[in-house]
Amino acid sequence: MVVVTLMWATAGVVTRHLEHARSFEITFWRSFFTFAALLVILPAWQGRAVFARIRSGGSALWISGVCWCVMFTAFMVALTLTSVANVLVTMALGPLLTALAARLFIGHRLPARTWAAIVVAGIGIGWMYGTQLGEGLLAGTLVALCVPLAGACNWTVVQHAHAKGHDVDLVPSVLIGAAMSSLLTLPLAWPFQANAHDVGLLAFLGVFQLAIPCVLSVLCARVLKAPEVALLALLEIIFGIALAWLGAGEEPAPSVLTGGALVIVALVFNEWLGLRGRRTAEVPMPRPR
Repeated sequence: MVVVTLMWATAGVVTRHLEHARSFEITFWRSFFTFAALLVILPAWQGRAVFARIRSGGSALWISGVCWCVMFTAFMVALTLTSVANVLVTMALGPLLTALAARLFIGHRLPARTWAAIVVAGIGIGWMYGTQLGEGLLAGTLVALCVPLAGACNWTVVQHAHAKGHDVDLVPSVLIGAAMSSLLTLPLAWPFQANAHDVGLLAFLGVFQLAIPCVLSVLCARVLKAPEVALLALLEIIFGIALAWLGAGEEPAPSVLTGGALVIVALVFNEWLGLRGRRTAEVPMPRPR
């Protein structure tokens, strides 16, 4: 899972080394190469029957695919509008927005620790947004906010389908999302401006930054507990900011470091307390002798 987060984190620094590709063209090429890679990976991993399961996957699978499409598109567009740090910190709100969505639409009760984390993270994001109003960076941060919102919607749909006895296979839904993102952004990306150098970097993003780590993260989720996955996923923020700083000279603003620290601390404590509570509950009671 640590390797997965490191692979995810390469998006920002690689994007900063593109020469001619811009905005929607970046999104198109990454989504296209993700789609192409998954067309090879999925049959090799799950057999050709995976395509039949996609056709009969039902509305939940396709709604999940739309959510992935929004995440793919908004993430790359946001990277072209604002700093890597802004995008990653905003995306870190995903677990808390997901918890809120579960409370509103599924009726899950939230523990006090999660409400406290939502308040602290909200203060951190509010600080970031407030300092960006006069810097021309707010638009990119708002676009980045679409990523955790779509992620929360995706999780809610998947959980609702699970409650009705229909499990959604997330990797095929990623394939659907990549195809949708490619088709959606193709007209906006035309005429292409990317040179061979850019296409090579975007192919790397599609295959090694998205397709392969996506499959690996699903495998990790079968072994690790949800709080452990959430905690380890936070490494993407640290890795991503560090790589953009060291590899592209993109130093994060003090407001981003301050707000991001509040978000990360809130998430770490929430997930750590949740994990500790689950482990305590799993300790077997001594049997009477």
